[in-house]
Amino acid sequence: MKYVRFRDPAGAVRRGEYDDGTVQFANERYDLESDEIDVLPPAEPSKIVCIGRNYADHADEMGSDLPDRPMLFLKPPNTLAAHGDTVTLPAGKERLDHEAELGVVIGEQCRHVSEDDAMDAVAGFTCVNDLSNRDDQRQEQNWVRGKAFDGAAPMGPVVATPDEVPADASVQTRVNGETKQDGSREQLIFSIPELIAEITTYLTLEPGDVIATGTPEGVGPLSDGDDVEIEVEGVGTLEHSVRIP
Repeated sequence: MKYVRFRDPAGAVRRGEYDDGTVQFANERYDLESDEIDVLPPAEPSKIVCIGRNYADHADEMGSDLPDRPMLFLKPPNTLAAHGDTVTLPAGKERLDHEAELGVVIGEQCRHVSEDDAMDAVAGFTCVNDLSNRDDQRQEQNWVRGKAFDGAAPMGPVVATPDEVPADASVQTRVNGETKQDGSREQLIFSIPELIAEITTYLTLEPGDVIATGTPEGVGPLSDGDDVEIEVEGVGTLEHSVRIP
């Protein structure tokens, strides 16, 4: 099944079931792309835990060594943006990149989770664009300016339950209709159970938290007015545009 968070015509925030372009809540059905509803980020995370260099080909294109354990960094809630949004990127930067990622939505509070039990904590999967300000990322160690600016994590449009998403699900980016990234879930260096086990060794994951599992090769710069599509097989396609002042 697939679920959408949205604001209905009366202004109430709802969680509806998605089916073939429509969202149903109670006895009402809405077109996902209509002006009747506002599509919201599919989860309300207290934090987004991002994984760096989790695809070998991406590490290679960035001239970086492969990590011997998952590289973790955080994006706070201010980075959230929704399907259909126009994201305003930082001004005056030379390199602002797209990064398509499979997002893991956590369904229950968890700490010290074993790999064997890790998938029990997963509510589903979504699409994430880990937008990156390379100018500042290259100058800092904690990546606040580089990764945590407002709107730096467009997410959605749905949460798909785990049974909807193949083990080898494709992960793609298209910019203005042109394919820029084309990878697969099976290329992850550290699997989803490994990531959950490692993360929960150090911090508690809360319901709605999201793990952005890393990006395949092909990351590249965005320009003012670009239209971006992040597609994860079994989830669907997150669409947003960008504005650069």
